[in-house]
Amino acid sequence: MKNSIKLLVITICLMPLTSFGQSAFDQLEDSEKIGTVTISKGMLGIVANMSIDNADQDKQDFLDLAKSVNEIKVFISEDKIASQTIKTTAKQYVKSSKMESLMKVKDDGSEVNFYVVEGKDNDHVNEMVMLVTDMEKKSGKADFETVLVTMTGDIDLTKIGSLVNKMNLPKDLEKAERKK
Repeated sequence: MKNSIKLLVITICLMPLTSFGQSAFDQLEDSEKIGTVTISKGMLGIVANMSIDNADQDKQDFLDLAKSVNEIKVFISEDKIASQTIKTTAKQYVKSSKMESLMKVKDDGSEVNFYVVEGKDNDHVNEMVMLVTDMEKKSGKADFETVLVTMTGDIDLTKIGSLVNKMNLPKDLEKAERKK
């Protein structure tokens, strides 16, 4: 009997540890209503190596940034309920991670929020989250979509534009920079 109680107590104590290895965004990957793109450090390296041209500053900036980014995840949905799930998950993550609000842009009904975890200096962050809500699609009809982009690594904010251009990421990421 004592062994059963000890086993139960140990199991209950260890249960929270099993969730630490999972990302807060894993639930979004499992939804059929949410599109997901994950770009690993290895894939960024492949793309960077394919575009080596030391004479082109944009390509060199991209190469430098690609070497320092560990992972990029993009979540996108046009579904109202799934979009709300993305927004709620992102807001909870930002709050629990104590991320700093870097910038907020409101334009034509859509809202873009940038959140970061401090890096080694003002131009670098260890993590960045961009949440775009109520973005109107340019298809002519009044459909809206939500986009969440997460990046981890030693991210140089001054070189984000080159990454956006090379990887065809949302153009709003180019706006991410610290005000000096």
